[in-house]
Amino acid sequence: MNKSFPRSKARNLFLVACAAALLTAGLPSLAQSPAPAACTGPEYRQFDFWLGDWDAFDTSDPGKPSAHIRVERILDGCVLKETYEGANGAQGQSFTIFDQSRKLWHQTWVTNHGRLLTIEGKMQHGAIVLSGSDLNPEGKQRMIRGTWKPEPRDVRETAVISIDGGATWTPWFDLIFRPHAAGAPPAAKPKP
Repeated sequence: MNKSFPRSKARNLFLVACAAALLTAGLPSLAQSPAPAACTGPEYRQFDFWLGDWDAFDTSDPGKPSAHIRVERILDGCVLKETYEGANGAQGQSFTIFDQSRKLWHQTWVTNHGRLLTIEGKMQHGAIVLSGSDLNPEGKQRMIRGTWKPEPRDVRETAVISIDGGATWTPWFDLIFRPHAAGAPPAAKPKP
């Protein structure tokens, strides 16, 4: 009596085992539904009015651009990236995100002068209002409040500062963002 396993049965078991392994390996990918896209709720679109290619004009001198600014969505649409090129040689970038866990907007701003500013806030009365604090050039604590408001074709960004804990506020800047004119020269750079 042959106690060895018949070759045809061994081959069939091998084929069944291979088929089971292939099916089992494919099951997780078949069973999982695709993850929902991140950052797609309406709260993530509140700041979309700022997206674009802009020339910034100080309201005190509205005929001459003070900066060229590009605002774009990055990281699968979750972050607004601002690239700032000032006529005075100042450069900066900001990264703005809606923090779903805290239900507020957060912005981190950095410059080619080694400055850092973090501000946070919410949509209020049709505008994004972000606040925070830093140290002014004299080393004093300074509170900052920035407001971005959509206008019919433009965006207006204003900022006020307080060095007395918010008892009084003074204007810091008041800018109008206008769509960058195709073929227009960039904001004039100062001569060395």
